[in-house]
Amino acid sequence: MKNIQLIRRPWVRIRWWLVAVVIAVVYVWSFAGIEFSGIRENAGTVTVAIMQGIVNPDWDYVYLADGEDLLRGMIDTLAIALLGTFISAVLCIPFAFWASTNMNRWKWSSGVGKFVLSFIRTFPEIVMAIMFIKAVGPGAYAGILALGLHSIGMLGKLYAEAIEKIDRGPAEALLACGANRLQVLWYAVIPQVLPEFMSYTLYRFEINVRSATILGIIGAGGIGTPLIFALDSRNWSRVGIILLGIIITVSVVDLISNYVRRKIV
Repeated sequence: MKNIQLIRRPWVRIRWWLVAVVIAVVYVWSFAGIEFSGIRENAGTVTVAIMQGIVNPDWDYVYLADGEDLLRGMIDTLAIALLGTFISAVLCIPFAFWASTNMNRWKWSSGVGKFVLSFIRTFPEIVMAIMFIKAVGPGAYAGILALGLHSIGMLGKLYAEAIEKIDRGPAEALLACGANRLQVLWYAVIPQVLPEFMSYTLYRFEINVRSATILGIIGAGGIGTPLIFALDSRNWSRVGIILLGIIITVSVVDLISNYVRRKIV
């Protein structure tokens, strides 16, 4: 036994060295394909201007009585994320039961459900937002539809996994007592999966808050719209206050969501 282990050790080392060499070759090949045209002459001046604007944010932009400001932009962003999450949390439930293996008599049916959820997840939020902007016009409505449709893929997958982990004992007991499928679903399945459903929904809401700030850059509403205008006009102090507002909002949402999820699960 010891001889076999001694023989295997050199091969293990060689294997790990080969993996390291392959990774190094991939990195070298990747960086070699990047065209480096040098640093612009005004790069230092622009960098200093950006840092000065971020360090000295435009506090007057936090609230403007007669126009668009940081407070309204962040409220719009939270509203887009909240409505998009709500839409996806409701619409993905049928997909989750469709994709779960223990809720289907035929394995191919759950496989088709999983494929549909994977297909939905392949489209990034920004691509869906561009499509909805073309369909319904720019604004928060396009952002809500983009986040709502894209989140169905992720939440549906997580919901399906939660359904597959349930204890079958309560369902079998109800069936033995003569309960129908709807009663089994309502009294044996939903109570087990509801805490995880809520936890996953809150987690997705955190992600959607971040995504909503990006979608505004392409015209899907939220704080991203004034951010791109400030960047185009090189108003770095306004960029600084917007970034500060995004950081504070995302941090507060994460803290509240983590607290609520710990109480639920």
